[in-house]
Amino acid sequence: MKTLPWIAPSLIALALVSGGGAADPSGEESSWRAGFGRRAITPTTPVWLAGYGTRRVPDGKIHDLWVKVLALQAKGGKRAVLATTDHMGMSKTIYESLYAKVNRRFSLARSEFMLTFSHNHCGPVLKDDLVDYYPLDDEQRRLVAEYSDWMEDQVVESVAEALANLQPAELLKGEGKCTFAVNRRENSEPEVARRLAEGLPLKGAVDHYVPVLAVKGPNGALRGILFGYACHPTTLSWTSWCGDYPGFAQLNLEANHPGAAALFFNACGGDQNPIPRRKLELCVEYGKMLSDAVEKALAEPMQRVSGELRSAFEFVDLAYDELVTREKLLPIANGTSPLHARWAKRVLKMIEDGVTFPAAYPYPVQAWQIGDELLLIGIGGEAVVDYSLRLKREFGPGTWVCGYANDMAAYIPSRRVWEEGGYEGGPHLDEYGRPAWRWAGDVEDRVAGAVHRVVNRVRGSSAPR
Repeated sequence: MKTLPWIAPSLIALALVSGGGAADPSGEESSWRAGFGRRAITPTTPVWLAGYGTRRVPDGKIHDLWVKVLALQAKGGKRAVLATTDHMGMSKTIYESLYAKVNRRFSLARSEFMLTFSHNHCGPVLKDDLVDYYPLDDEQRRLVAEYSDWMEDQVVESVAEALANLQPAELLKGEGKCTFAVNRRENSEPEVARRLAEGLPLKGAVDHYVPVLAVKGPNGALRGILFGYACHPTTLSWTSWCGDYPGFAQLNLEANHPGAAALFFNACGGDQNPIPRRKLELCVEYGKMLSDAVEKALAEPMQRVSGELRSAFEFVDLAYDELVTREKLLPIANGTSPLHARWAKRVLKMIEDGVTFPAAYPYPVQAWQIGDELLLIGIGGEAVVDYSLRLKREFGPGTWVCGYANDMAAYIPSRRVWEEGGYEGGPHLDEYGRPAWRWAGDVEDRVAGAVHRVVNRVRGSSAPR
């Protein structure tokens, strides 16, 4: 496996997490304790790259892939653990396995553990994620299972490291702006180039905010940075391991702040793309634009986060519009699309085996109230940008939304996108292995209702601690 030699050494220098801690710079006793953990999770076997539904054999790496963990503990002892990874998606299988492990080993409640993934398309295929998407043979299935099991161990050990390294900390929040994300439903790639050249505005909803959480230790030393952005990491489509633009942004921040860990989460970027794309120099440029936005937020006055912590979690049933039938699957199984034929044949076999399909999918919704100043919402799948815009409007300043949390699930359209159809809103649940083609039209109402319920629990005066 080759490493591309021309990447500047400063970009690939990886910082060690600092320890120590005492009172915060204001002289008050710290209300928070924070810890960080990390492991490199770059495959060492020829497991295929995820995304794009094709056979993509790895030929080297540009930089390593990582799992990074932030553990928080409030003054009363309440904990919350956020794991961020450079993967495309986590299946429900992996999420449930990881949650069982962290619950058993660290006594973390489900609401206290949030598993996020950047949706990077230059990371490896994982077990049961987009199960019919790739033309896997038995050897690849074995490699995928072995890597997935090993990766889970790295996540758990990173959680252990973060919890073992809890130190007094100050939390500070701010927001920046970065503008390379484009609404891909409203702007074709050739049209983007033309409109930009002519100085014309692009079309469609976007959310260019960059939420930034700074974790500081003794004497104001920066220990970690959590930041987000709403955009697909699909600048690249080749066969070298890379974290795409979030990977470069994290490397930039860790090079600029030795001793600090940089962690990325993808906001609601289900219908957002980096455009133009498909060139490494663009990937580096977008990473620099994003890290510059974070740096600007760090340099400006930031709001101190008070020391309370509450968490809540709910699975909400997202109803299917129409379940599959044998009659409708047969022509697809014999059709011209290899991807859809794989799905149809697998589901037909389940029908023959007497499997009864559920009418809905259990969809994860999560909320953390971090002090009075920060509400972090985690929703599964690939939520379109409408969700971030709506939830920030409804819950007010200091609301951050992670749209790729706990379970890849499928695209999660808003009502608007569902009515418009297209790739994110139309009949494409088959590509995620579901026994249906489309969500029911009330998908946004169900998701938003669940979000309101978990937020009410973390914001209510009688909320569980």
